Amino acid sequence: MSDLRPWLKNYPAGIPANVKTDLYPSLREFVSECLTKFSSLKAFTMMGQSMTYKELDDRSSAFAAYLQYRGLKPGDRMALMMPNLFQYPIAILGAIRAGVVIVNTNPLYTPREMEFVFVNSKVKAIVIVENFASNLEKILSKTNIEIIITTTIGELMGGLKGSIIDFTVKYIKRMVPRFKLPNTVNFSTALRQGARQSIKAFAVKPNDIAILQYTGGTTGVSKGAMLTHHNLLSNIEQIRAVICYYLKEGKETTLSPLPMYHIFAFAVNLMAMMTIGANTVLILNARDIGSIVKAFKEHPISLMTGVNTLYNTLMNHPDFSKINFSALKVTVAGGMALQSSVADRWKALTGCGLSEGYGMTEASPVVSLNPIDGNGKPGSIGLPVPSTDVRIVDESGRICGYGEIGEIQVRGPQVMLGYLDRPDETAKTIVDGWLCTGDIGSMDADGYFKIVDRKKDMIIVSGFNVFPAEIEEVISRHPKVQEVAAIGIPDEKSGEVVKVFIVKRDKSLDEDEVERYCRENFTNYKLPKAIEFRDSLPKSNIGKVLRRELRG
Repeated sequence: MSDLRPWLKNYPAGIPANVKTDLYPSLREFVSECLTKFSSLKAFTMMGQSMTYKELDDRSSAFAAYLQYRGLKPGDRMALMMPNLFQYPIAILGAIRAGVVIVNTNPLYTPREMEFVFVNSKVKAIVIVENFASNLEKILSKTNIEIIITTTIGELMGGLKGSIIDFTVKYIKRMVPRFKLPNTVNFSTALRQGARQSIKAFAVKPNDIAILQYTGGTTGVSKGAMLTHHNLLSNIEQIRAVICYYLKEGKETTLSPLPMYHIFAFAVNLMAMMTIGANTVLILNARDIGSIVKAFKEHPISLMTGVNTLYNTLMNHPDFSKINFSALKVTVAGGMALQSSVADRWKALTGCGLSEGYGMTEASPVVSLNPIDGNGKPGSIGLPVPSTDVRIVDESGRICGYGEIGEIQVRGPQVMLGYLDRPDETAKTIVDGWLCTGDIGSMDADGYFKIVDRKKDMIIVSGFNVFPAEIEEVISRHPKVQEVAAIGIPDEKSGEVVKVFIVKRDKSLDEDEVERYCRENFTNYKLPKAIEFRDSLPKSNIGKVLRRELRG
């Protein structure tokens, strides 16, 4: 096989060609081992408060028992809708220990987006921060949700501190719109009730679904990627091999500014870092750059994950250059292309190289990474992780030679089972065991891969995928819109932003009306930042809108 994997000869010393993907029958055993092994160490820190692995063990066990006590059975689905809080790891590890499938949900979703995901995934339970509960109220009757667990930002912060945080959020900042939901229970009550129960035994197989992670996939409407216990355990071992090799067990403090409902932070910052007993500092809101700077000042951060725009913004903060970075060993950029100017500045400022990685939700998510030892190739997405095959295929299906351009295809134990209830889309995306990414790239003779063109129509806003088809489908429902096309345009801050071209049905339509409509229907990163009205849209001879002409 090694002749088909030219990258192996360039693996840094100590990185294996393959990893063991059957170390645990399921995530349940993996979680239990990590929590027991590192019981005395800090697991998560937030706003000056810490939770040990023992506390995480006790609380996630109580939460698991509570879910079973409320009638959830293995395989039932529960949505998690919150930013980075202590409640997130407790809930997700509790779900794993109860056999409940997690549906990670962006808390900023609009009611329309929430309804689609919850109905499609047949969610029966939800853990939701009160800030977003009013949106759930609007669509609850259209879902099968029976169990609603609410929480607040300060709920697990304890005593006076938690009360002050919640008072500020609710009454001073007015960030909690009024809501009325039936039969809710708060998170603390769920933990107390669960602590009086015990977890009932259940069987779980490696190919059972552990997480439904929604993504646009390579085309169109959002789909639930079915990530199995085997997929996620495999990717954890792959991440361990290429990242944790440079870290010391029980000695590391890592930073998670990206939300853990995003598959990148979930896999690296939550799951993989548990294997070395790291203390992960949670950032509630990555846009609050001051809180990230503060975390660096207060903690000996040794690993950080982020996206290009975050690293760039951090370096422009006046206090960032004053930080002591002597503990920093590993920084990884994913989710969007890393600009070489950002990588160079980061290395000069912190003394730590910034390694670009590549992945997709459908691959749990990590596929490749530039070597952490600093000997990678800037501008590339690095070398495939262990136990992973990557190839470039042209439009005729021929495997390309070095330097030739074609579609990037991936094969490995981390590749998803498929899309939930979408055998048609699964069949288009996984062909003969190969994940067809839709990304266009090339491989050089050393086995380094480069992306030439992102999925042609996909727009990447600060690491989040936005699919033109969804934007167009929603805007086209507006009664005054005749036709619409969406593209990505460059943006200094977020890499790309959405631009829409609209042909009016009613001449009274203006930018303000389109913006108001979009705010009702899209979460912030999907909002069009530029709107252009046209008399017509360019089309092919079969009537398909030519986005490439709109891109100029």
